[in-house]
Amino acid sequence: MALKVYADRLSQPSRAVLIFCKVNGIAFEEVKVALSKFEHLTPEFKEINPMVKVPVIVDGRFKLFESHAILIYLSCAFPGVADHWYPSDLFRRAKIHSVLDWHHSNLRSGAAPLIFNTVLAPLFGRPLNPQVAAEAEKILSKSLSKIESFWLKGNGKFLLGGFKPSIADLSLVCEIMQLELLDEKDRSRILGPHLKVREWVENTRNATNPHFDEFHKVLLKLKETLQKQRSLKLTSKI
Repeated sequence: MALKVYADRLSQPSRAVLIFCKVNGIAFEEVKVALSKFEHLTPEFKEINPMVKVPVIVDGRFKLFESHAILIYLSCAFPGVADHWYPSDLFRRAKIHSVLDWHHSNLRSGAAPLIFNTVLAPLFGRPLNPQVAAEAEKILSKSLSKIESFWLKGNGKFLLGGFKPSIADLSLVCEIMQLELLDEKDRSRILGPHLKVREWVENTRNATNPHFDEFHKVLLKLKETLQKQRSLKLTSKI
């Protein structure tokens, strides 16, 4: 039975899992779950993941949610996955775990609420919250600085001084790509000071293409739609 990946391509953790599978030649069936249509709240989906979030995988009778756990499982369960994604060396593996744990309480804690309360909330019938967005941006800016000053130390192009990407690189870069949805001046203001971060994002993209671009098409299409809406609002005010 083929691996099933329940995902929404607008979800940054979903994209990380989908890209990982494609890059590593893991055969899978993508089951699309539209969060904006609340498909994750249906009784059928709750049977698969009671936490009502994506991504989720079903591998035979085995079900697993949480993207970092999924990436670790896939790295171990499929023998064709290259070692650099989740190294067999215990020390290097532990370092990757430290990045992944840091991600949830830092980078994601800033990026996700910023994007939701600046852009995405209306898609879910919720109002934008500038105050929450402002606080989230502070966390995000500190996180980007920490990535640049600490996690990207070393001679390599990737996190922890690596010369090839790990699951941590893919997870964090997909998170940062969500900033594409911001107004260009806001995105430039946030990412502009962080040259090393921008180079690392591009290095990860290049290392995982064409699949990286394939699974970000939906995000970039939404970006175009949002840009047109902003332009229309500006025009109507003139």
